[in-house]
Amino acid sequence: MDQGLACRAAVLREVGRPMAIERVQVGPVAAGDVLVRVRAASLCHTDLEVIEGQLACRLPAVLGHEVAGEVAALGDGVTSLSVGDPVVLSWNPHCGHCFQCARAQPILCERYLANGPRSMHFDGTPRLQCDDGGTLHQLMYLGGFSEYTVVPAQQAVRVPRAIPPDHACLLGCAVMTGFGAATHIADIDWGATVMVIGAGAVGLAAIQGARLAGAGRIIAVDPNPARRAMAERAGAATLCDPRAEDPAALAKSLTAGRGADVVIEAAGVPPAFRASVEATRPGGQVVWLGKVGVNEDVAFRWGALMQEKRITRSSYGGARPAEDFPAMAQAWIDGRLDLDSLITARISLEQINEGFAALKRGDAVRSVVVFDEGV
Repeated sequence: MDQGLACRAAVLREVGRPMAIERVQVGPVAAGDVLVRVRAASLCHTDLEVIEGQLACRLPAVLGHEVAGEVAALGDGVTSLSVGDPVVLSWNPHCGHCFQCARAQPILCERYLANGPRSMHFDGTPRLQCDDGGTLHQLMYLGGFSEYTVVPAQQAVRVPRAIPPDHACLLGCAVMTGFGAATHIADIDWGATVMVIGAGAVGLAAIQGARLAGAGRIIAVDPNPARRAMAERAGAATLCDPRAEDPAALAKSLTAGRGADVVIEAAGVPPAFRASVEATRPGGQVVWLGKVGVNEDVAFRWGALMQEKRITRSSYGGARPAEDFPAMAQAWIDGRLDLDSLITARISLEQINEGFAALKRGDAVRSVVVFDEGV
């Protein structure tokens, strides 16, 4: 397929303004590409950061990077997938041979980082166009708030057909980041005390990952009582409202004064970053998943950073999408991973602005755009 497929997409044309549902052109599907029919795409805080201007993205753009769908067409040379395959999309394409890829750091791929600010396809050229022929950008190489999108084949990971798209899309970012942080990045020994700060989608996934990794006690920290209740159902035995109780003091009270073995921060606010290092025992590990503005300062008490504490910042939970996405999908099928409770609402593409308003208010963990069968 060259180009000419028309479909609907939510297009952001101006920071701070609602997205508009527009008719867009999809293609070309070049060699090495796949055309994906999007079945579900969930709303993430990263998308909200673009809408509000906290994260730069060239406009006009189609946002959406937690995406599940099915392969609709193959570019020349693609043999790893077949038309009709159910897939989850990864936002971290990588070249496989640069300095960072050669050191098993695909999240730092030099080509990935160089082309990201252009908000286009991985090769730096567009695969979406406005109906008038103007360039349409793709956030994080995906542009999932569209009925169809084009991505390199490596970004489309086949998953079991038994997992429905509205669940599968969550694996592409939030669940991978949180679950992966606990299972790939953190060194969670059997019986360890683990604290997770922030019980949104990422934090709830981290709690489940810590439980499956063998944590003996999981402490969940969140000011929202509903989120704390969700954390308890996910596997947290101890709950903390940081407005009423110091997380560090609580961790020390449960560990003979030491502090937590591992603290996973998933809130993305300065007090959470500070609490994470205060609550970690000497020689323990801190994993930062949240983020603040790239030019924003966060202050720490120097003593809290000492005593051989290890601090790791992770953007994607050490993702190995080709292995992790199918494995997490199977864990849901087997009943070992809860995705159902993360879905606050299923909405249409036309309701996407209301969905982001709910996310901003804190009323939603994940709202999922479910696309109609017809185009």
